[in-house]
Amino acid sequence: MKEMFLLAEQSSKSILAHQIGVDESESGLKSARADRLPDIASSLSFSYLGNGYITDRNFSNGKSIYIPHYGNNFALTVSQAVFTGGAVTSNIRLADLTYQMAELNKDKDVQRIRYLLTGYYLDLYKLGNQSEVLKSNIALTEKLIENIRQRHDQGVALKNDITRYELQMSNLKLQQENVNNSRAIINHQLVTVLGLDSSTEIVPDTSIVNESQTLLSEKEWQEHAAQNSIDLKRAETNISISTQKVKLERSEMLPKIALIAEAHLDGPVTIEIPALNNNFNYWFVGVGVKYSLSSLFKNNNKLRSSKLALNRSRAEKELAAQQTDNAVQAAYVRLNEAHSNLQTQEKSLQLALQNYEVIDKRYHNDLALLTDMLDASNSRLNAELDLVNARINLTYCYFTLKYACGEL
Repeated sequence: MKEMFLLAEQSSKSILAHQIGVDESESGLKSARADRLPDIASSLSFSYLGNGYITDRNFSNGKSIYIPHYGNNFALTVSQAVFTGGAVTSNIRLADLTYQMAELNKDKDVQRIRYLLTGYYLDLYKLGNQSEVLKSNIALTEKLIENIRQRHDQGVALKNDITRYELQMSNLKLQQENVNNSRAIINHQLVTVLGLDSSTEIVPDTSIVNESQTLLSEKEWQEHAAQNSIDLKRAETNISISTQKVKLERSEMLPKIALIAEAHLDGPVTIEIPALNNNFNYWFVGVGVKYSLSSLFKNNNKLRSSKLALNRSRAEKELAAQQTDNAVQAAYVRLNEAHSNLQTQEKSLQLALQNYEVIDKRYHNDLALLTDMLDASNSRLNAELDLVNARINLTYCYFTLKYACGEL
C-alpha cells in the first residue's frame, strides 16, 4: 500500500493540480514579502522643444523667443514605507496563510485519494479471496455431479439430483464471472489512478491484514484527531485569514508614512527668459504622509463584512470539530464491531473445521454420504472466506479511523 500511495502522489492529476496551487501561493508569499523593500523608480526622456512666444498681458507686442530645441529629463525616486497601519505585515501574513491553506488542501486531497485507493485495494483482495473459494466450490460440485452420475447409472440416484447440482454449478460459474468482472473494473480504476499500463494486474499484499494496529481508547483517538485533523487545521487557518482581513480593513483607515528621496536632471532650463541651454540638477529628501479621508465613510461596511466573515469562520471551526468528533466516534465503534465479528468468524471456522474432521472420518468409514462430505467442505470453505473477509473489514475499519484522524 505504501508503494501504491507513492505512485498515486506522483501521477494523480488531482494532487498535481493542488501542488501547482501550492507553488502559486508560495510565489505570492515571496511577492508579499518584497513589499517591505523600498520602491525605486527612474524615468528618462528626450524631447524636441519648439520656440516660445511672449506677449503683453493684453496680447500685444508679441514676439518669438528662442528655446534650445533638444530637451532631456532624468528622474530617480526612492521611497521607503515607514508606517502603513500594519497593511504590509498583514498582507505578508495573509499570503503566508494562503500558502498554508494550499498545502492543507493538497494534504486533504492526498488523504482522500489514499482512503479511496485503500478501499479499492482491500476490495480487490476480498474479491480475489472470493474467486478462490468459488473455484474450490466449483471443483467440489463437479466431483459431486460426477459421483451422482455414477450412482444414477447404478440406479440409486434420480435424474433430478443431477439437474439440481448442475443448476448449482451454473450459479457458481455466474458468481465467478461476476467476481472476475468486478476485479477487472477495480483493477482498471487502480492502474488508471496510479498511472500504470492498462494491462497491469495488481495483486494485493495479503500480509496487510496481519499488520499490527495501534490500540488506543476512543479518548486517545479523539486527541489524535484534535491534533492532526486536516479539516480542523483548515478551519483554524480560515480564522487566521479572516483575522488578517479585518486588520487590513482597519489599516485602510490609518495614515501612511514614507521616507522619500528624489533626484532630477533636466535641460534646458525653460523657467528663465531667455531659456538657458544648460542641465539643471536638483534633489530632495523628505517625509510623505498620505491619508484617505474617504476611508472614514467607505470602509465601515467593509470592516463590518470582514468581522462577520471572522465570526462565520469561528462557527465553521466549531462545526468541523463536531463533525470530526462524530466521524472518529463512528469509526471507533465500527472498529470494535469488526473486532467482535472477527472473533465470531474465528469461532465459526473452528467449529467448521471440527465438523469437517468428524464428517471426513465418517466418510472414510462409509458412515456418511459424499453429499455430507461436500456440505462439510463447503461450510469449511465459506468459514475460511468469512474469516479472511472479517480480517479485511477490520483492516478497512482501522484505516477509516486513521483517515478520520487525518493520519492515513
